[in-house]
Amino acid sequence: MNALTATYTTAIQPGAQISGDLLDSFIRFVDASPASVGTYSRAIKQFLQYLSLNGITQPTREDVIAWRDELKTRLKPTTTQNYIIAVRLFFQWTETAGIYPNVAEHIKGAKISRAHKRGYLTSSQLQNVLEQIDTSDEAGRRDFAICALAITGGLRDCEICRANVEDLRVRGDNVVLFLQGKNRDERTDFVIVPTETEKAIRASLKDRKNVKGTDPLFISLSNNSRGQRISTRSVSGTAKKYLVSAGYEEADAHTLRHSSITLAVNAGIPVQEVQQFARHSDVSTTMIYYHEQDKEHNKCTNTIADAIFKKS
Repeated sequence: MNALTATYTTAIQPGAQISGDLLDSFIRFVDASPASVGTYSRAIKQFLQYLSLNGITQPTREDVIAWRDELKTRLKPTTTQNYIIAVRLFFQWTETAGIYPNVAEHIKGAKISRAHKRGYLTSSQLQNVLEQIDTSDEAGRRDFAICALAITGGLRDCEICRANVEDLRVRGDNVVLFLQGKNRDERTDFVIVPTETEKAIRASLKDRKNVKGTDPLFISLSNNSRGQRISTRSVSGTAKKYLVSAGYEEADAHTLRHSSITLAVNAGIPVQEVQQFARHSDVSTTMIYYHEQDKEHNKCTNTIADAIFKKS
């Protein structure tokens, strides 16, 4: 037992325990987006389940580390990292509330590579995806507009589902769509909407009656939720449907955004413009795409192979 653990362990008041009753109190205390709250809840439930299965009521630092190491064997690094962050926040709260000492302080999550793990689609492959969509009915026209917007604007699922009709506006010589982006409360950013994508959106809106500016740009067409704002899950499922139909089973909705940004980089567009297009808050995220392009064009392997295997 190290000094830090010993300090925490001796600081536990007699009878102080960690139980499921604390989860509801913590969730009520947390000031975060619904998605983040959901992640925190799932993470802490898993941690509490781990404690219960191992008969632990007064967890120590070693218990949290053991749980983290167990997570690494079955979850992706990003998920493990998010779960550890949640548990760190949980124990920060228990300490502040005078309930239990912070036994998770400074515990690291999983090491996450910043390199992209998914591939991207070429322009012809993206065209193939759009060609899978039958636009002869309302659902097809909506789906085509969603996919065209995702591809040409590099939109995230959340940006698509949050968009309202009134967010489609004119700026200068361009039609643009204002966005409520990731971790944003306001629509302060926008993307240019090319003519063909605008036509697709207008065709989709024409299928709906009495459309108001505050209405969602895209709505659900399912029986149970028809007319309501489309969900991120539906946007993701829509993209996946046509990606699979085009033969790209390993791709997902984010592949469309990833491909858009990659196409911009490969076209030689300056990093500042790509960062603005992708709505990356940190340019280092945009630079990942440029580093991958550099690796793809690296001539070292072929140069070495030519030197070794060239014919005399």
